[in-house]
Amino acid sequence: MPTSRKAKVERKTKETQIELTLDLDGQGSASVSTGIGMLDHLVEQVAKHGIIDITLQAKGDLETDEHHTVEDVGLAIGKALDEALGDRAGIVRMADALVPLDEALASVAVDLSGRGYSVLDVEWTGERIGELPADLINHLLWSFANEAKITLNARVLAGVNDHHKAEAVFKALGRALNAASRPEPRRKGRTPSTKGTLKT
Repeated sequence: MPTSRKAKVERKTKETQIELTLDLDGQGSASVSTGIGMLDHLVEQVAKHGIIDITLQAKGDLETDEHHTVEDVGLAIGKALDEALGDRAGIVRMADALVPLDEALASVAVDLSGRGYSVLDVEWTGERIGELPADLINHLLWSFANEAKITLNARVLAGVNDHHKAEAVFKALGRALNAASRPEPRRKGRTPSTKGTLKT
């Protein structure tokens, strides 16, 4: 396991320009600016409740629509997490979190498996949550899990307000990532897999 579990990612295309730093062993601080207020808010939830430091600056073609920015933010955070985890030796690997927010209840389970896969049972009532198209939240999670090479299962078990449901999901994601990425001293640096590797 690397002594410093940090990563820096730059993603520049004709559609977006993203600069991101991530520290898995941070204090939960976040400085996020994507041009989409609700997207900033959701990334901040992951940082705060995952106790992960995230600095993210993203400029995208919002004059077209929000899709490219949301997708590329997910890809960038996922890539940073993958790099920060290193060979994933010695970590807990799997964890879940159940988070309420008023009437909403979200469940997120993760496996830092080295394979990108996601199952999302998340439905939205409205078309937008603030400036963020609601359907892009699912795409954000899918993009993140794929690039991070993790298995992600997210469900909204109860809820009426879309903001509450989304925020509960991302708080739960942060908590699950924090628990799964922790070093487990009893492993003594060994890889938590019968295959002997989590890097495919």
